[in-house]
Amino acid sequence: MGMSALALLLKQKGWQVSGSDIEFYDPAYSLLRKNGIKFFKKYSKKHINKDLDLIVVGGKHSNLEREKNEEVRAAFASDKEIKSVPQILGELGNKTENTVVAGSFGKSTTTALLTWCLIKSKKNPSYFIGGIPIGFRAHAKLDKGKHFILEGDEYPSSNWDTRSKFFHLRPKNLILISAEHDHMNVFPTEKDYLKPYRKLISLLPRNGLLVASNEGRNVEKIIKSAKCRIVNYGFTKKSTWHPENISYGLKTSFDLSKGKKKIIRLETSLLGNHNVENIVGVSAFLLEKKLITVKQLQNGVRSFKGLERRLDLKTKKSSVLVYEGFGSSYTKAKSVFDALKLHFSDKKLITIFEPHSASWSNARTKRWYRNILKTSDAVILLPVPAHRAGVPNQMTSEQILKIIKKHHKKTYFAKTEKETLKILKKITKEDDVIALVSSGSLLGLSKSVPKLMEKIFSKEKIFK
Repeated sequence: MGMSALALLLKQKGWQVSGSDIEFYDPAYSLLRKNGIKFFKKYSKKHINKDLDLIVVGGKHSNLEREKNEEVRAAFASDKEIKSVPQILGELGNKTENTVVAGSFGKSTTTALLTWCLIKSKKNPSYFIGGIPIGFRAHAKLDKGKHFILEGDEYPSSNWDTRSKFFHLRPKNLILISAEHDHMNVFPTEKDYLKPYRKLISLLPRNGLLVASNEGRNVEKIIKSAKCRIVNYGFTKKSTWHPENISYGLKTSFDLSKGKKKIIRLETSLLGNHNVENIVGVSAFLLEKKLITVKQLQNGVRSFKGLERRLDLKTKKSSVLVYEGFGSSYTKAKSVFDALKLHFSDKKLITIFEPHSASWSNARTKRWYRNILKTSDAVILLPVPAHRAGVPNQMTSEQILKIIKKHHKKTYFAKTEKETLKILKKITKEDDVIALVSSGSLLGLSKSVPKLMEKIFSKEKIFK
């Protein structure tokens, strides 16, 4: 997603852009095609030709190691300039006031909401978002306003640059959501994980602003060295900025409060307490910086529809609701299940789960499976990605299935899209809720499951 966003920015700057990968799936696939960006569905040294002026190689990934990838090998053997994604972003943002959104979860939604509110208030921000926001023309744009809103990642910049991506982004302001231990394959211990966050805090200038979640894990301990002004937010009253009088539903509303003072009542179509907290964080930043009015904030929050694959509703004509959630870590997946339980406590939940990220197939995190699926009435497990085979400490699909079955008896395993749909036909009942949870392709099920449910459980058929 990050690479496709950068491709859009470079094309906007006048570059001719093409690229290669071996995993293309929506929404990035359609977005690249829509914008006329040429791409190859396999790697080849032939793509490194004499006409190139710049080569951008993606983040730290086994598929991009020189020993395994002939195109990367040819790139480094050439005399062409080679840079990473965050290096280019830093160069694009060298004349703007850059606000980075960082944390172990909630980055994409928070970045998108902040950007949306500024766009709706005619501030013309530039932005870079690691997901596809609903209602945006693209998830990255260079505009004429002075603000550049960037999703920042703690993951290494590339296979040859171990510095975290957000170090390159020239941050003046920072929204810090959480620093919960993640990416165990890169950061074996929590201490390792927090080190880049501490350095990020030190990069903020004295005239910058740090808006930090008062209840985010490890946040309090890492912001102590900040030189700039700090404002805190959270879900409870112990935080300066917080929500009160929450009313849940398909539309959720709450009072935005600062200390004991009610600022304004906000309404959102986003699900879950984690999204209420994200809204509070964005509100705190915008109002503390006096970038927009409270009325503009209210309109921005109300009209924001969220991101694709971030708990977005995939069905419109079915009594069975299908939601897709991004589940690359325990906390991200838990926020999906907690939100669905909060809003649909009276419905049965069927979960289709793909352990796509390295964290979910890491033997050190097998304890995650003890309770992550406890709110699911049935689970369909998809295979571990093939490229994980042979990686140290990685569990197989069979090992994960065995662990899940210890705690969740009604668990199935499907190797293909066709097998998954066959199981769904047998176990799904009218008015169930289906959760698609992954950070990968889901074997194409993001499209086929909603299509199947709208065919079998059409609202029109049920009404007749």
